[in-house]
Amino acid sequence: MISLESFSIYIILCVLAPLIGAFTLLFLFIFEKRIDLIEKEKKEIAIERELQMALYNQLNQEIQPHFLFNTLNSILSLARLDRKKELVYSIETFSKLLKFKYQTNTNNITVNDELTYIKYYLEIQKTRFRDRLFYEIEADEDVHQALIIPFLIQTLVENAFKHSFEKHIGEAFLKVTVKKCSQSIQVTVWNSANNQAIDDYNEVGIGLENIKARLHLFYSKETTSINLLISETGTTVVAVFPYITKE
Repeated sequence: MISLESFSIYIILCVLAPLIGAFTLLFLFIFEKRIDLIEKEKKEIAIERELQMALYNQLNQEIQPHFLFNTLNSILSLARLDRKKELVYSIETFSKLLKFKYQTNTNNITVNDELTYIKYYLEIQKTRFRDRLFYEIEADEDVHQALIIPFLIQTLVENAFKHSFEKHIGEAFLKVTVKKCSQSIQVTVWNSANNQAIDDYNEVGIGLENIKARLHLFYSKETTSINLLISETGTTVVAVFPYITKE
């Protein structure tokens, strides 16, 4: 015969069992929904990242044809002037430049690689402009292995030729400086064109907007900036982005 105490416990269990089962099912349902939400968020982040990289690569591709076209124009001008020795040297340098470019296919390169790339470009321009062109490149030792988006400095250097040196007679001065400031890299490209020498603000702006967009995509939420400063002593472009190394 069942005691009153055992019967009471049995009744309590009969009442609580469905409630416990219901709470368990509810917990599992909420947990499953949370897992689904996390998976959905992960997929959305992955898709967003893929779209950002696609846009980043597209912006990179917008820079390359423009640079190659201008370099070929520089070499063509040597051929028209029948400067055979300089022409041969420029073609050799251009081949090194192309080899260097297509050896890697990454979304970022080191500052050292970018500067090597620029030196090839400036060698070609030095052959073209001869004694008219003077340039200087300075870089802190600790920035050589820092990462940078491809063609950042190249675009700024090329703008100096396209919007200044190629349009105006006289000596052309160019200075590239790369230094570390706290946890950031500061790239400064100065050329001797003053505010009266530049009349192509729209095209300059397009190039800077391209760099600004690529910096934003590559460094995401990190602080980046690109600024154009024009004065009587020349034109300066300053780009700032986070200091990140391969390691």
